[in-house]
Amino acid sequence: MIKEKLAALLNVKSIVTLVLTGVFAWLSINGTITGQEFQTVFSVVIAFYFGTQYQKRAEVVEKNGTEN
Repeated sequence: MIKEKLAALLNVKSIVTLVLTGVFAWLSINGTITGQEFQTVFSVVIAFYFGTQYQKRAEVVEKNGTEN
């Protein structure tokens, strides 16, 4: 179960999301961007990531009639 979840994290979208989060956090810590700019970018990235995950699950549920 844990191995499956870790394997799922290794898709391109997840890697991009984690890298972007790290880069913008670093830029914010260094003062290159403001906290407000970081929050805006981070919110968009996270909303996109979770939105696509939700859409995938909704499509599976619609197709199969169950969440599994």
